[in-house]
Amino acid sequence: MAERFGGKYSPQGSRSGPAAPVNARPPRPRGMWRTTVLFLTAFLFLFPAFGDGPREMLLGLLAGGLVVLAAWLTREGLRAEAAYQARTLARRPALPRKALGAVTTGAALAVGGVIADDGLVYPVLFGLVGAGLHLGAFGLDPMRDKGMTGIDAFQTGRVARAVEEGEAHLAAMQDAILRAKDRSLERRVAQFSAVARGLFRTIEADPGDLTAARKYLSVYLMGARDATVKFADHYAQVRDAGARADYEALLTDLETTFAQKTTAFLSNNRTDLDVEIAVLRDRLKLDH
Repeated sequence: MAERFGGKYSPQGSRSGPAAPVNARPPRPRGMWRTTVLFLTAFLFLFPAFGDGPREMLLGLLAGGLVVLAAWLTREGLRAEAAYQARTLARRPALPRKALGAVTTGAALAVGGVIADDGLVYPVLFGLVGAGLHLGAFGLDPMRDKGMTGIDAFQTGRVARAVEEGEAHLAAMQDAILRAKDRSLERRVAQFSAVARGLFRTIEADPGDLTAARKYLSVYLMGARDATVKFADHYAQVRDAGARADYEALLTDLETTFAQKTTAFLSNNRTDLDVEIAVLRDRLKLDH
């Protein structure tokens, strides 16, 4: 029987609810504040550009735009690196965003050097120094796959796609619940996401019957996402306590069942999983 959620985010404050795995926290990029500083430096080129001649204005806008692009590339590179570090099995980022951010930063400073000097020596030096400082501040992107030595590349690719699909569903849930404008519900969905990520890590460590795992993830997370979208839209208009209780009960049932599936996936008990998938699909149909 499903247990009523009573974790640290529960209104009752009980700790008897299902606990999230210790390694299930969402990846948090480090050093994001430095990308904000990098973005703000673009204004050092943009503001003066409008007080000079046409040549200086165009070069100033180009330099400022390159700095903004460098900040965005670097931010995305930090996010990709955080996701890489959080996974047991991970492929290196297909696009080295931080390295591209360093090149773009160097190009921006080189253009700035052209504004201040007619020669090429100093702009080139500015560009090299800027790229070097960027690499010193943010480092390089992960350059090799992690945990994949001796493992079939096709299988690990399927695992990576399954996890990416699951993360997309969780992101949609967390985005949808914002419309309810309720901090406790946002924390509740975050707790749910942590339990789901615990199973992601289990599948990465031991894929087992990946076909059954992907089928279960699809039914489970798509159903939870659709329920969250419908509930958030309804609750934003009518603060319906009954609908909230039903939604939280659904999350609790799904969370409890989902946490128990780690053992089933590790033991490759396909019969039990097929039964659980059928029961879960029927439950989601009734709740919709």
